[in-house]
Amino acid sequence: MTTDVDVPVLIAGGGAAGLTAALLLGRMGIKSLLVSALPTTSQLPKAHVLNQRTMEILRDVGLADAVYAASTPAEQMAYSGWYVGLAGDGPDHGRRVALLESWGAGGRSPEWQAASPERQANLPQLRLEPLLVARAEELAPGTIRFHHELTGFDQDSDGVTAEVTDHGTGGSYRVRARYLLGCDGGRTIGPALGIAREGVRDMARMVSFHLAGDLSRWARDPEVLIRWLWLPDLGAAGVLVPLGPDHWGPRSEEWVFHLHYAADDDRALDDAATLADLRTGLGPAADALTVRGMSRWSLEGLVADRFRAGRVLLAGDAVHRHPPTGGLGLTSAIHDAQNLAWKLAAVLRGHAGEALLDSYETERRPVAAAGVERALASARNQLAITAHFRGGPGATPADHWRRARRLWSDDPADREARRAFLRTVAAQSMEFNELGVEFGYIYAAGALVADATPEPPNPDPVRIHQPAARPGHPLPHAWLTDPDGERLPVARLVEPGGFLLIAGEDGAAWCEAAEKIAARTGLPLRAVRIGHLSGDYLDSRSTWTRWRGHEPSGAVLVRPDRFIAWRAPAAGRDPETLLAAVMDTLLAR
Repeated sequence: MTTDVDVPVLIAGGGAAGLTAALLLGRMGIKSLLVSALPTTSQLPKAHVLNQRTMEILRDVGLADAVYAASTPAEQMAYSGWYVGLAGDGPDHGRRVALLESWGAGGRSPEWQAASPERQANLPQLRLEPLLVARAEELAPGTIRFHHELTGFDQDSDGVTAEVTDHGTGGSYRVRARYLLGCDGGRTIGPALGIAREGVRDMARMVSFHLAGDLSRWARDPEVLIRWLWLPDLGAAGVLVPLGPDHWGPRSEEWVFHLHYAADDDRALDDAATLADLRTGLGPAADALTVRGMSRWSLEGLVADRFRAGRVLLAGDAVHRHPPTGGLGLTSAIHDAQNLAWKLAAVLRGHAGEALLDSYETERRPVAAAGVERALASARNQLAITAHFRGGPGATPADHWRRARRLWSDDPADREARRAFLRTVAAQSMEFNELGVEFGYIYAAGALVADATPEPPNPDPVRIHQPAARPGHPLPHAWLTDPDGERLPVARLVEPGGFLLIAGEDGAAWCEAAEKIAARTGLPLRAVRIGHLSGDYLDSRSTWTRWRGHEPSGAVLVRPDRFIAWRAPAAGRDPETLLAAVMDTLLAR
């Protein structure tokens, strides 16, 4: 051992979960060290959709504007499209057969605008992660170490001792940390602890090609982000997504193409065979492309049986693996980090008891499991869409074309085939319009104090986000006006690592109670009053008033991750004692 390091939090893994945890901890003044066995950030053009909650978190760490600047323009990610082929000699190659509004029509949908001050973005992981690294290094230089691999660890009642190998020098060193975050994709830490990931494996084999070239002659719809291709000449399905970086839509300089194979098709393992399939599937367009890289992966949906083992906590792919449908994998990893970071900070600062960390699994595991199931359902429906094209065993390209042409045939006999296809495509709104899943998920138990109110009715929890300032729900979005007349979203009132008590216009007693508790205990707790005509901030549209669920003398308590922790319907006889007890309960004090 050549060097010893002592740090409150050691993070193993330099993907989205690990880097976001490092950024959020650094923002709250908690030191961490991140090590990654990989020599650099990801070079694969994989996860790319960044939902609204994820963009709120990136806003927290000072990266939202940089991500938007590098992301697909909103108007070029408003739809997903389904096509028959891409390029070929016949007039039907590249014919669009369905179009579906996606991600709130690129942010134009009123429902999506009402959910969050941020809009959806699209930036592939190979371009997002360098931004995360640069920001982390800016906040805490020297704390991000790639090509440094955690090769062993032991834990005791006070912390974790890990051995790290520097692959650049061949040397090794020991790190002592209070907590270890396993964000290594499930490669090492989870298996070493006996933590298993269970679920659906090997739904399909996938081969992804990172391509460079001009496809503007064939990929003609600028408003479409994801192109779902049925390739009759190959008898297979593929997905084509632009990667930018300087232009998007048809003018994109780079692309990723995902080619589907059956789970038992060994052709997917043969480089020469898959490259031949790429040429057959894309036809003349393949001649305009250069293959920059290939990767293979399995379509699966897994959730770990535990998210914590003592002083080791796991996040991201280490505890849940999603099919890419819906873009929930990377975003869930970032949400894990947000949930965990403020709790670690509270424990390390002495503001919370160790048991607060148990709420991480209580809250995140059900949400992750539901997200995995949603992504699996979306993947199954995509397979059902493909089934409308696919012929039986031994079907030829001519057979595939014959089935595809039913979708634009004038023959009345083909009308029902077309309608059945469009019904199946319409169901894919479960993937491309899943606002309830992406933003509106609820913590049923954990670091919250439930009230007696019923959950608001929601006719479609997948697609509809029903705002409510109810314990366990995300903080509803509302535009406010500050004393200087400036407009700001209520989300911006929540400070790093801090609780926010929002009282009604007649809730001054709650604010006084919060100020006394913060002064006496040192807890990061501040309070404001919000009302339509009076308060520290004005609710000019009465949006907050609509969702708060309490009288003008009541209040809600918002956690650092912007979930509602507790709600008081009206003024209490002893607000300080009641609020202090609530804080003790929430923080396991």
